Amino acid sequence: MTHYAARASLAGLLMIAALTGCTRWIDVMPSSTGRAESPARAVEEQERVPLVMESFRLVTNGSPQDPSASVERRVLNHVQETKLFSTLIPLGSGPGSAPGKTVAARLVIEETVDPHSGETAFKGFVIGASMFLLSPAIELTYDYAAQATLELERWDGEVKRYAAQSAGTARYNLFGATPLMIDELKGQVTEACLTQLIDQLVNDTTFYVASSAPLPDGPIRTITVKARKPTSGLAVLPVSTPAP
Repeated sequence: MTHYAARASLAGLLMIAALTGCTRWIDVMPSSTGRAESPARAVEEQERVPLVMESFRLVTNGSPQDPSASVERRVLNHVQETKLFSTLIPLGSGPGSAPGKTVAARLVIEETVDPHSGETAFKGFVIGASMFLLSPAIELTYDYAAQATLELERWDGEVKRYAAQSAGTARYNLFGATPLMIDELKGQVTEACLTQLIDQLVNDTTFYVASSAPLPDGPIRTITVKARKPTSGLAVLPVSTPAP
């Protein structure tokens, strides 16, 4: 009976450790929750021009990466909410599908991932079953930061640049790390950056309306040909001289 009670107590402790050992939370600075419900300004339909995604670069810890289509979709969705542009043309569609006045968008996202986070988690996992009961006391972290730069070029060549940055930390106890948690952290940090960019963009609404600038004239090349003046007083030299 004593042996059974000891086993039951151990099982209860293991269950408590399992429940408390998976505790996790995320801190993001700055938060993306302070945005107004309707950041867009009223822009008449005839004043809206298309926006073309011209380039999108993603850099992680200094190394170029293939940009995610889901991130581009999130950017375009945020821009669409402003109701500032008539059409949003994704990357690869080409500016030829939107003749006339257009705004070209170039986006760069630089990610910084804590290079020691994976190593720290690994050391925590190799503690082993003998340390399982101590898992609630072992706190691990995963740090992620992002800096986003958005460059918009108007049809007349004028350029506006916007920059935003955010950082976050996922804190979790041993055995609490999951890919879903890491994705949630990255999503919240990216959302905070995009919110800042769009807020800056909306402040320049009048810069992007169709009436803000005329279309630049196409380059016209002119060639001036001057008439050659006749020469006088010069003898014509014969090709051959006849023998005397």
